[in-house]
Amino acid sequence: MQTSPDIEFKGTGFTLTVIKLGSNSLDALQNILMDKIAKAPHFFNCAPVVVDVSQADDELDFVQLKEVVEGQDFVPVGVTACRNQQQKDSARSAGLAVMTAGALQSESRPANPPTPAPQSANSATKVVHGHVRSGQQVYADSGDLVIVGSVSNGAEVIADGDIHIYGALRGRAIAGAKGIKQAKIFCQDLQAELVSIAGTYLLNEQMVESLARASLVHIEQDKLVIRSLA
Repeated sequence: MQTSPDIEFKGTGFTLTVIKLGSNSLDALQNILMDKIAKAPHFFNCAPVVVDVSQADDELDFVQLKEVVEGQDFVPVGVTACRNQQQKDSARSAGLAVMTAGALQSESRPANPPTPAPQSANSATKVVHGHVRSGQQVYADSGDLVIVGSVSNGAEVIADGDIHIYGALRGRAIAGAKGIKQAKIFCQDLQAELVSIAGTYLLNEQMVESLARASLVHIEQDKLVIRSLA
């Protein structure tokens, strides 16, 4: 049988959010997901997720788990850290992929996803003069983003490279959107709803000690770190 020239299978790497269950309580999971969505609805809408079930026991209902995640408009890709074959079989029966704990790759087809290349100094920079208003989204494809103004609550700025904001950041800023962990976010006044680099994010209540000051956001030892520029 010939393969259609319009269809191509190839390995690649994508950033996925991992939700770690602390128990079998799916009611608790639903409440947490609802809380996250309330704080950053646009960021989490239809977000692909993998569920870590290492703390769950064999009584976990994987069908109900999938329904709870889907019910909050997340997209459950699969599960990781299954403790035994029974959990793996139950997850597959529920239509969930079984992923390895480390690389989050399918156990049925391991692969080595490519590491994203560092952003080139010659990459195009998108410059926006003026404020980014609530409901607006600005995206810098394959380069850095410079906002000469402020980013309002409910607005979203995204870049595959760095983000520079010469004003207040009150909305959401997502740098390294294609997985570049070297990306950074600079702003003159940090009041953000959410900041994210290569899929690692912090919400407003996690930035209390860093708010209302000039800041640099970057990844350090796989964690998002905020440093004062004052």
